[in-house]
Amino acid sequence: MSRGPISMRKIREIMRLRFECECSHRVIAQSIKVSMSTVSECLRRVKEANLTWPLPDGLTDGELEAKLYHPPFKKVGDKKQGEVDWAYVNKELKRKSVTLRLLWVEYKEKEPNGIGYSRFCEAYRDWHKHLEVWMRQPHKAGEKLFVDYAGQTMPIVDPDTGEVREAQIFVATFGASSFIFTEATWTQTLADWIQSHINAFEFFGGCPAIVVPDNLKSGVKKVHRYEPEINPTYQDMATHYRVAIIPARAYCPKDKPKVENGVLQVERQILAKLRDRTFFSLGELNQAIRILLDELNQRPFQKLEGSRLSQFQEVDKPALKPLPSIRYEYAEWKKVKAGFDYHVELNKHHYSVPFILVKKDLDLRYTSKVVEIFYQNERIASHVRSYITKKAYTTDPLHMPKSHQKQAEWTPERIILWAGKIGPETARLVEAVMASRSHPQQGFRPCLGILRLAKSYTEKRLEEACKRALFIGAHSYKSIESILKNNLDLKPVQTTETASSLGTHEHVRGQEYFQ
Repeated sequence: MSRGPISMRKIREIMRLRFECECSHRVIAQSIKVSMSTVSECLRRVKEANLTWPLPDGLTDGELEAKLYHPPFKKVGDKKQGEVDWAYVNKELKRKSVTLRLLWVEYKEKEPNGIGYSRFCEAYRDWHKHLEVWMRQPHKAGEKLFVDYAGQTMPIVDPDTGEVREAQIFVATFGASSFIFTEATWTQTLADWIQSHINAFEFFGGCPAIVVPDNLKSGVKKVHRYEPEINPTYQDMATHYRVAIIPARAYCPKDKPKVENGVLQVERQILAKLRDRTFFSLGELNQAIRILLDELNQRPFQKLEGSRLSQFQEVDKPALKPLPSIRYEYAEWKKVKAGFDYHVELNKHHYSVPFILVKKDLDLRYTSKVVEIFYQNERIASHVRSYITKKAYTTDPLHMPKSHQKQAEWTPERIILWAGKIGPETARLVEAVMASRSHPQQGFRPCLGILRLAKSYTEKRLEEACKRALFIGAHSYKSIESILKNNLDLKPVQTTETASSLGTHEHVRGQEYFQ
């Protein structure tokens, strides 16, 4: 058996060399290849234990270790030294700002003849080593919540089709109390991941200071040893609940032993007990899980007083941050750039941003109801979310340049009325231009361009150009401009059919189209 870096065999050899061969500490250290401080520490313990050489016959290594390293949970030192309640010390250390020195000062006030500070610290460390592995990491009250998914899943049968679907098991464990929350979800995707965190916070009745996830894609967008990139939705949720996200290092299970043990307990004490039951819905499975979860949290510890529940209520619960007044609403993020029309796209619908941000890198945050756009972490636009996807636009007039704002005041009726002042053929043409588009507004710009040609070529020539364009079916600004540039409007149309007879042209939908 061994204690720390030195074995009982070497301790026996140290005693033999010192008491039988009368070697110095330096010679002993050189002989058995240990440091002089180790030799001194060993002989100090031998003296405190009142051991003599040769050791009694039949003294085992286990018995020798017990004499040299007093079980720290029992009374230490001589009869004048007070016994220490190490379980109480361990529990108090989890509270914020409590140190071993403070606890030692309080101990000395009650036991003036008790052990000194150095021995107090050493004895606590010895006691702490006797706890099971999952209790060894020191954790402050309410500080860390470890989260992960269990490797094991639970089958759920569709009652209509008989199809079996595997439910995922989310597990969250507090560092200080080992208090556990678990639930079944359909997937490990971002939406379920976020919702499980919200459910966990509400189950605990508060929020920890730090959440420690594994490097699941839903939580950590890019794994990095020093600067992991957190998923923006996950970070958004953390900001809402005022918690910090500190992912465990990849391939370092020692960073999250609490949740590793929590997963193990859930698999053994909950999932294993449900292995022979058939579930037909997620809600039914979660009801069964909650009953066994309460039993698990209330089960007494084997080597400590109380249970996970009692430890949580005494240690973690008082230190939790309060829940915000409004529950987090699930939102997703995406990187976008505004095109030259100062709109960004989400699911084939376009939303406006201030025109000065054209071609800038923007962040788009969207929920089921709202679309928000951010530039350099400042919100610069907000729209009600629309689910119209076919060439659909949501535009705030304040986002337009001044010239576009004036254009936005135009309507199909107003443009046709202006064109009618020039002549009936011009009115018919602009009507045809707008009717040829999937939406009349898409024809506003070419129509306004056509009407402005009257300033360069006179209204009379524009009327004749529109007459010719209607006859040949040329419903565009470029066609009218070409007719005028080439003076084709001055030549008669080579046909006996008059332009007025084209009022029923297939592309002209009539005034009622624009109502």
